[in-house]
Amino acid sequence: MVLFPCCLLWLLLPLTSRTQKLPTRDEELFQMQIRDKAFFHDSSVIPDGAEISSYLFKDTPRRYFFMVEEDNTPLSVTVTPCDAPLEWKLSLQELPEEASADGSGDPEPLDQQKQQVTDVKGTELFSYKGNDVEYFLSSSSPSGLYQLELLSTEKDTHFKVYATTTPESDQPYPELPYDPRVDVTSLGRTTVTLVWKPSPTASMLKQPIEYCVVINKEHNFKSLCAVETKMSADDTFMMAPKPGLDFSPFDFAHFGFPTDNLGKDRSFLAKPSPKVGRHDYWRPKVDIQKICIGNKNIFTVSDLKPDTQYYFDVFMVNTNSNLSTAYVGTFAKTKEEAKQKTVELKDGRVTDVFVKRRGTKFLRFAPVSTHQKASFFIYSCLDAVQVQVKRDGKLLLSQNVEGVRHFQLRGKPKAKYLIRLRGNRKATSMLKILATTKPNKQAFPSLPEDTRIKAFDKLRTCSSVTVAWLGTQERRKFCIYRKEVDGNYSEDQKRREQNRCLGPDTRKKSEKVLCKYFHSPNRKKAVTSETIKDLQPGKSYLLDVYVVGHGGHSLKYQSKVVKTRKVC
Repeated sequence: MVLFPCCLLWLLLPLTSRTQKLPTRDEELFQMQIRDKAFFHDSSVIPDGAEISSYLFKDTPRRYFFMVEEDNTPLSVTVTPCDAPLEWKLSLQELPEEASADGSGDPEPLDQQKQQVTDVKGTELFSYKGNDVEYFLSSSSPSGLYQLELLSTEKDTHFKVYATTTPESDQPYPELPYDPRVDVTSLGRTTVTLVWKPSPTASMLKQPIEYCVVINKEHNFKSLCAVETKMSADDTFMMAPKPGLDFSPFDFAHFGFPTDNLGKDRSFLAKPSPKVGRHDYWRPKVDIQKICIGNKNIFTVSDLKPDTQYYFDVFMVNTNSNLSTAYVGTFAKTKEEAKQKTVELKDGRVTDVFVKRRGTKFLRFAPVSTHQKASFFIYSCLDAVQVQVKRDGKLLLSQNVEGVRHFQLRGKPKAKYLIRLRGNRKATSMLKILATTKPNKQAFPSLPEDTRIKAFDKLRTCSSVTVAWLGTQERRKFCIYRKEVDGNYSEDQKRREQNRCLGPDTRKKSEKVLCKYFHSPNRKKAVTSETIKDLQPGKSYLLDVYVVGHGGHSLKYQSKVVKTRKVC
């Protein structure tokens, strides 16, 4: 196949029909032209051995030409729809026998030569309608001018074309294995493992191959071009293309664009008039993901949603030519979350709840009597937990809870409340929950905003330390405990061991320092201190302070590590 700019092609037609025969492809010229991308960008000539990308307006056909100079030449043409289905046909045109009608040998004007070819119907060699990647292949084609005509009847769309007269040696597209299917080998609630046979292009021909996995919820894709078009659906690529960059002046004259000043000024395209330009397409952002994984032929897709159907496609890409081939995609539905028993909450009773790491727990509160308000006391013993509360299916609150939180919601006759707890990603979550319709019922004591324990360094001795903490305006019982720890005891260790829900009843009697009652009408002066004695010199101790409520439930202040003086 020999490639020329359109005008040059037609000027050489009279000469080729008489004596001179050109080689199938001038490789040196071909490489030069391929490096110069602008050579084919605005042309209706298809290059030999290189893929071109172009654009179709709806119901507006486009024609491309290329010439085969010698008989018995192999020929391959591949068309890739990128968005909408295409109708395309390949035909062999009959060329005029003489250079000119008067026999002078002078070439006819270019417009008359075009008219001669377009007037001739030609011999149709192949036709196709659909959105598959389809190709025409012939091991022996006659010489002549070939015409490829494409049409989109659904919408404006992109497409790609690859043609070559050396299909055996080029092999631009990676070859599929004998079994081109993608198989699902493992299926979970949030993961799917895929496996496929490797391409012979990588193993036998030693060409660089990269596999790309595509995941979406809509359908399988037949080409990587279609995937990339879908992923950029929210961009402005669907705007009318610019003359000189995407289409020839002849095309834009056909669509109503002025052509007399295309080379001088393109400013009229900055804000196209609605009368001349095509309208922009608005497309919603699509939920699609493409992951290129190198030359591995097994991959586990993670972070999927349970009980959801996904479509999986695998494409192998020749990293030298950037051309790709699609495997036969598959689809799978992730497993649904295990149905959990809903925990019933009793009015005014504290319930202990455990939530697995990244797990979910549901609780139900159905008050027997009519109520004006419903109160929820939620005490997260460890890290933060996500809490959602719905009343008769309506979402009332959604928050992350750490420590103690009190939510008071407006009641309704015969209302039922559903509480959803979502564990964090670090570890198992532990909670204490109280639901009640009695406004004065409070199982947990209140805590001050600042729950730190302060140690006074100047008051440290070899056998004692002095600490202080904030109290409340209500008279409460405070208990302080001590525990000897290693000298290298870190804040991270303290955080891992800290469970705020474990009360004084879980501590050893030997660790108890004292319990006392304390309160202050003035919140700013609600400070109490205590000196802890009978300690060992140069030792570290973990101190905990608990405040105990009327119902026996306790809350713990933040733990504090202190160290006695080694020498006094």
